[in-house]
Amino acid sequence: MNVLDINRHVKLGEVFEAYPQLEDIIKTVSPVYKNLSNPILRKTVLKIATLEKVAQVGGVDVYHLVNILRTEVGQEPIAPNEEESARAEAPAVSDAPEWINGQPARVIDGVEMLNRGVHPLSDVMQTMNTLPAGQYILLKTNFKPIPLIEKMVEAGYRVHHQVEDGKPDSHLTYIGK
Repeated sequence: MNVLDINRHVKLGEVFEAYPQLEDIIKTVSPVYKNLSNPILRKTVLKIATLEKVAQVGGVDVYHLVNILRTEVGQEPIAPNEEESARAEAPAVSDAPEWINGQPARVIDGVEMLNRGVHPLSDVMQTMNTLPAGQYILLKTNFKPIPLIEKMVEAGYRVHHQVEDGKPDSHLTYIGK
């Protein structure tokens, strides 16, 4: 029997393939994980997101998530090492950068797109390719789109993410040239 060792580095798709029963369990860990029911988002997330990224998106500690899943399949809980604990405790910068002042060149409603079965990544990329220097777009989602943010940073764009004041399910991702 092929047993997958569940840890922060494995992809969510590998976990669900090895342990399909964990899909219902993970949806109870964070309300954001209900988005895994969306077929377009699911296809992308299962293929590329590690449990570490999934935890970040859900706003939960990665070892909390990993250990819930490990316990469900009879694996011993694991603990973070000191280096990872120190990195996790680093304070987040909450000050919005000056470049997001003013109006965005375009607002993209990622929630609406995902509800229609369309992933916002291609729309964001197309918009950024034609966006004049010094301008930015605003992507609205109901979770922190970490894989998309990483793609934008890799492409050389400026990115700032924040949760809208008083609305924990309203995530604003600013992407600028």
